Formats: sequence, structure tokens, C-alpha cells
Amino acid sequence: MALKPFHLISFTFLIFLLLAPIGQAKRNTPSDKNSSPFNFIKKLKGCHKGNTTKGIHELKAYLEKFGYLEYLNKTHANDDDFDETLESAVKTYQENYHIKPTGTIDTETIAKMTTPRCGVPDIINGTNYMQPKKRKHDPSSSSIHTVSHYSFFPRSPKWPPTKTHLTYRLSPNFPTNAVDPVARAFQQWDSNTHFSFSRVQSNQNSDLVIDFHGQDVGANDEGFDGPGGTAAHAWPPPDGRFHYDVDERWSSVPDPNALDLETVAVHEIGHLLGLHHSSVEAAIMYSRITPGRTKNLHTDDIEGIRVLYNR
Repeated sequence: MALKPFHLISFTFLIFLLLAPIGQAKRNTPSDKNSSPFNFIKKLKGCHKGNTTKGIHELKAYLEKFGYLEYLNKTHANDDDFDETLESAVKTYQENYHIKPTGTIDTETIAKMTTPRCGVPDIINGTNYMQPKKRKHDPSSSSIHTVSHYSFFPRSPKWPPTKTHLTYRLSPNFPTNAVDPVARAFQQWDSNTHFSFSRVQSNQNSDLVIDFHGQDVGANDEGFDGPGGTAAHAWPPPDGRFHYDVDERWSSVPDPNALDLETVAVHEIGHLLGLHHSSVEAAIMYSRITPGRTKNLHTDDIEGIRVLYNR
């Protein structure tokens, strides 16, 4: 017997209702949470110069994104040829993260590359900010030096001397469980620098703006890459923008399967104040953060901000 039009519509609607929750649940399964945009690197284990393994072009894009690689010939940027240029970029990456610089995609390199990280590049305009730098310990002496691991952005942007109190606002739909972790992150910097901070209403002007963004954003912003990749990013003074990746799993309390809201906020506020990345893994300005780990300001971070502002 043929279904009447009304019955056919009702039947179709019922099927839609039954299937819709399944699709929603599928997006939230643990397996999807572990599907990092960096996982392709695992398939390149053992790759080295001379290989033409499928997926090497993704490794090139990864290293280009974080400043390690730039091809003038875009054909080479998009092919799967593990050439000398790529080998050099891999070695530089390994040196920055204290891995033996073999140029081969080994287990240790894969572990580091697949860890969630800050979206700010390690190398900007050809300058490697992850390499330790010698600096004079005493301005009156030319022979005494110490090694600093913190770094600054190009041309060392910073807030003017008169700007010691900074206001921040949260986006109108900012998650309530993230409000206190952000406040505690600002308090860490307040307690260790000459800066003070206060929150204003979301409809007021402020020096700093904090929000959650996804993969699709406006023309003047940088989108994220889904869960497990770049977790957050921020801009140096006087821009004032700091974005969490909405697709990551976040927590305001210790959780072995989630990124810590406060720890990431302390890192990104460091960028807002003018610090770039540090090569010290214990420092808050180290570029990578693993789920479940919490960190606070390190002596390298505090020394860096004091040197930047001559304090």
C-alpha cells in the first residue's frame, strides 16, 4: 500500500529525529577527541632525506606554519620529496626542542611534534627565538655573560612605561568555568611584575580581549585547526587579543584528558605582555602543553619580563 504524503513526511521526520543524536554523539566520541591534526606525523616515522613518502607535504606545511621552512618554489612546498631543505628544517626543530638533530622523523621528534602547542611560530621572519642567547650579566663588564632562554618578539614590542595597569574583557558568551582560571592567570603576572590588571564588562573598551574561537574566523584573525593541534594564540603589545581554541577539551581543575585553562592563560598573557617562547620546558613560555599538566611562572619567565621592561 502506498504511503500518503502526510505519512511519508512524518516517517521521514521520525527517521531524522532518530539519526540526529547519533551524528551528534559521534562527534563527541573519545576517538574523535584523539584525532589531532598533527597525527599525520606518526605515519612518517623513519622518514629522512631522499624519501618520497605520501604525506611529506603535510610535514612541510607544519614546519612552515611554525616558521621553520619556506620554499620560494611552491611546487616543492606541495610535493612529497624529503629534500635537503626539509632535512635542515627538521634538524633546526630538533635542536630547538633538545632532540638529537639527525634530520630523521624519529620517535622523540614525533612525540614532540604531535603535542598540543601555542599557535605563535617559533621562528619569525627568519629569526629563531628558541635558541639560547648570550647576554651581558653586568653592563659594566664585557666578559661576564649568562645564557637566557626567554625571548621577545621582533623589535621587542612592549607597553609604554606609563601603561602599568591593563584592563581586560571577556567575550559575551565566555564559558563561566573559564572566568576564574583567567583571573588567577592574571594574578600570577600581577604578583611577579610591575603590571596590575582588572576586568571590565564585555561591552566596555579594554586593553586586552579574551575569547574562544574555532576554525572559521574573520579576515584579520587566524583560525584554529581542530582538537589536539594549536590550543591558543595571542598577539604582542599593543594588539591585546588572546584566543582559546573552542574545539579543545578544557578544564578548570586537574584532568588528565584536558588542557588546563589557567596554565594556557598564563602562557598567552606572557605574549600579551611581549614575551615570545622559551626553550626551557619548565617555563610557562615553553610553546607546548600536554593534557593534564599544570604550570606556573618560572624564573626564566620572570627574568624575561623584567629584562624586557628594564625592571
